[in-house]
Amino acid sequence: MSLFDAPDTNFESGSDPGHKRPLAERLRPRTLDDFAGQAHILGKGKPLRRAIESDQLSSLILWGPPGVGKTSLATIIAQTTKAEFVPFSAVLSGMKEIKEVMIRAEKTRRMGRRTVLFVDEIHRFNKAQQDAFLPYVEKGDVILIGATTENPSFEVNSALLSRSRVYALKALEVADLVGLLAKGLAELNATCEPEHLEQIANFANGDARTAYNLLELAAAGDGRITQETLAEIITRKSLLYDKGGEEHFNIISALHKSVRASDADAALYWLARMLEAGEDRMYIVRRLVRMAIEDIGMADPRAVEQAIACMQTVHFLGIPEGDQALAQCALYLSLAPKSDAAYKGLGAARGATQSHAAEPVPMHLRNAATKHMKQWGYGEGYRHAHEYGGAITGMECLPEGLAGTEFYQPTDRGVEPRIAEKLTAIRDAKKGFYKPTSER
Repeated sequence: MSLFDAPDTNFESGSDPGHKRPLAERLRPRTLDDFAGQAHILGKGKPLRRAIESDQLSSLILWGPPGVGKTSLATIIAQTTKAEFVPFSAVLSGMKEIKEVMIRAEKTRRMGRRTVLFVDEIHRFNKAQQDAFLPYVEKGDVILIGATTENPSFEVNSALLSRSRVYALKALEVADLVGLLAKGLAELNATCEPEHLEQIANFANGDARTAYNLLELAAAGDGRITQETLAEIITRKSLLYDKGGEEHFNIISALHKSVRASDADAALYWLARMLEAGEDRMYIVRRLVRMAIEDIGMADPRAVEQAIACMQTVHFLGIPEGDQALAQCALYLSLAPKSDAAYKGLGAARGATQSHAAEPVPMHLRNAATKHMKQWGYGEGYRHAHEYGGAITGMECLPEGLAGTEFYQPTDRGVEPRIAEKLTAIRDAKKGFYKPTSER
């Protein structure tokens, strides 16, 4: 097949007697009515379906997890469009191939025919390679259909993204996968109990390709699928989790927000998802430490101590023993009283540095390191706290333009009510309620 050959869309069983194709290929859908799931974009009357059926497509990005039908949908478009269809792999192709495609597409347009270019795994192209498509998309030489498992907002350049419509494909439901597996069972002339199909569907985690592969493996031999057979081939669920991709950040976000919401059960679940996917344990610990200081703070000052102790334990014990320390820390943080008062206080102080002039340090707070500095007024008026009752003075330590500003506002949770009481006493004392002991 040359670069410009249309893909082979004949997936009839037995159509290729010389080489038996994988079940997932043999049962690839050939019409929109055969397509499983994605009713939110391909249901009757939906804009994408109307555009495909009327051959009025514009450039689009198909975004979704593996095995949900991105390539199958592109194949269906190949069968229904009147344009020349060019499949293109971001894994196997470079700038040379891109230029060849674009030159051919420009010639085709001059002949009055459009080119639909399907780019699989478009996120693997770098910015320069993606930029190479841009002028041809703008001129209408090609209608680009990109497929990606990564969030296009991060992986597709903004200029190309602005000229394309993004369609998010969802992981297939268990019911959808069971329906597909039933067709696969008939194709393989195999037998099994209905609950076995549901077991495979659950394990496949929304991925039709994985479901078909498991079914085909289970049916190998005499075609009888038993619980014993499934137990042999289903050893560990493949969780969707790319350490450098969006799902990684989605799950750590879910863990953080579950801890913040004091939902201990959800925190354990999302932690378990990360552990099962092989996440770097020290990354998890760093996030737990952040939760302790950002969401618990002064409501339970021991929370950060627990998080640091967890870090040391995980480092000392390693995997898998250290995982229990992560669970214990996640539970402690989930159940701890919550306060972001310290977090907000720092934010307010930082905001003040931006909104106010950078005033010099007050003279009474400056250290008179030399005789001349003392003569110039450095340290003049400084009040040594230990000489005052309660070790508190009425001395203002903020610059004049911010005098009296209160950045930290304790909450009424955890130990912060006691902190608030102490803070109020200190702030009152600063207003002059305490006199130097020498004056008493």
